[in-house]
Amino acid sequence: MTRVRMVKNGPLMVEGPVEIEMPDGRIVESNRTTVALCMCKRSKTFPLCDTSHRTRR
Repeated sequence: MTRVRMVKNGPLMVEGPVEIEMPDGRIVESNRTTVALCMCKRSKTFPLCDTSHRTRR
């Protein structure tokens, strides 16, 4: 079973590895054990989280 954890004011944490299909059809892959998916869309590595949500007001 894949586990997805919602972090309050933070990213979605997904047990990886994952393959993400973007709206434009592009595929983003991560082989990490746990993958943080950006929810605020401020990440320079979107859809992956780079902790930019920490500065969001």
